[in-house]
Amino acid sequence: MLGAVVSNCLKSQTRPVLIGNVNSYKSRCRVPRTLSSTATAQDVASQYIATHEKISNPANTKYFINNKFVESNASKWIDLHDPATNNLVTRVPQSTPEELTAAVDAAAEAFKSWKKTTLLTRQQIMFKFVQLIRRDWDRLAASITLEQGKTFADSRGDVLRGLQVAETACGITSQLTGELLEVSTDMETRCYREPLGVVAAICPFNFPAMIPLWCLPPAIITGNTVVMKPSERDPGAAMIIAELAREAGLPDGVFNIVHGTAPTVDFLIDEPRIKAISFVGSDKAGHYIYSRGTANGKRVQANLGAKNHAIIMPDANKKQALSAIAGAAFGAAGQRCMAVSVLVTVGETKEWVADLVEQAKLLKVTGGFESDADLGPVISPESKQRIEGLIQSAVDDGATIVLDGRGYKPEKYPNGNFIGPTVITGVKPGMKAYDIEIFGPVLVVVNVNTLDDAISLVNSNKYGNGVAIFTRSGAVAGKFQREIECGQVGINVPIPVPLPMFSFTGNKGSILGDLNFYGKAGLHFYTQMKTVTALWRSEEASAAEFGLNMPIQN
Repeated sequence: MLGAVVSNCLKSQTRPVLIGNVNSYKSRCRVPRTLSSTATAQDVASQYIATHEKISNPANTKYFINNKFVESNASKWIDLHDPATNNLVTRVPQSTPEELTAAVDAAAEAFKSWKKTTLLTRQQIMFKFVQLIRRDWDRLAASITLEQGKTFADSRGDVLRGLQVAETACGITSQLTGELLEVSTDMETRCYREPLGVVAAICPFNFPAMIPLWCLPPAIITGNTVVMKPSERDPGAAMIIAELAREAGLPDGVFNIVHGTAPTVDFLIDEPRIKAISFVGSDKAGHYIYSRGTANGKRVQANLGAKNHAIIMPDANKKQALSAIAGAAFGAAGQRCMAVSVLVTVGETKEWVADLVEQAKLLKVTGGFESDADLGPVISPESKQRIEGLIQSAVDDGATIVLDGRGYKPEKYPNGNFIGPTVITGVKPGMKAYDIEIFGPVLVVVNVNTLDDAISLVNSNKYGNGVAIFTRSGAVAGKFQREIECGQVGINVPIPVPLPMFSFTGNKGSILGDLNFYGKAGLHFYTQMKTVTALWRSEEASAAEFGLNMPIQN
């Protein structure tokens, strides 16, 4: 009999209803109710928390090993709070050394058989996995809104961009074909890709579903086993993903989840059985993981910070451009590595900033489960303090705040980590607000005279994740895409993140490692080449005549 705690908390059937994963979060709701003895896993999965109300007796987050959710023996726990209220949601363990070792033991043992599993078998599991993510889409999104703070609609988008990677992985049978060439008479060389072994994923707080799904599908479909560390700030979505992978038929030990902060990261970097690490996060952590990981002989891909510019040309469609930029700058409270954080106005378009400010004023800042929310809180009080400090630094450096979101408190959520949309003009390179990734709902504005000036400004920046230009001129767009140095370019598209049939192609200071995430580059990251050269002489195919007489010695 499945016991669970359920509560009815939505205004309409189009929004989520309640609780968490029955194995790891079954006391995360407010009003007790007993499910019938015929309740299925799908019945339980259809109920989840979708409210910012205080949770009575929050449950601890468990770790996941050999397809089991296990209570940690940790002595140190990390409190996880709802960013909209700062109420306690769960406690996340700092996994013990024994638990970390056990997770790698499980992955290493599972690799022995998983690597021999046929592509068709793995593909069937991936088909089922995709189906289950779609089934529990809203459940995953609700977990993200509760723990990370973004609006429910934006959380669904978070899930979607990860789901698309899993869907693309289903095409592995045409993506991982090898090569064959007859190099000499009766001699051929065959080239194909093999899995690395145990790989690790260290995931950030800002995309609790998308980044785990950037890593897990391409890693396991190519025959690797995975040890994942989700962010200690919002691991709930990764835990649900683990449950769905198990339900899809992923064998014991192929996917394991550990928790914690620096001690867990150091363990994953130094554990010799881990062959590769995928990381998304800050510059400081990324440089540390890359340098220490590669020094240990590991393959590392690290997606770091960004300072994404959007250029508005005078011939742009003003209404469409400003709407797109407002969404790209302030959506997800600016906590996206591809958020537009710098607006470059060319010539007379500096006068358009006033209209952008008026659009930003209309955005509703509130708890992510509210039906009219446009953006939610930032992840933590510390993040809020850091962002507000960078806003003040712009003033200190001589810039002008034309829309100030500091001190914003929604009436219903006075204790949350809220910052309203903020627009700062008169910003120049060399100011902290320009040079540093703010990672909040803050847009700084730089005015230049010409397209060449705009290109020079962007190319001078150390980052190279993404850039966008808004124009009606094909000639301008062509010049821009040829001369700009960023790896992901949008033309009238504010956040030009490629779909997973391509790869995420940030460059310069935004990435460390030679192979990017997902797409063909992602498959190459999780595999290594093997060539086999074989000689089968054709004359040996002709069998000698068989005699029927008793052999005699010659």
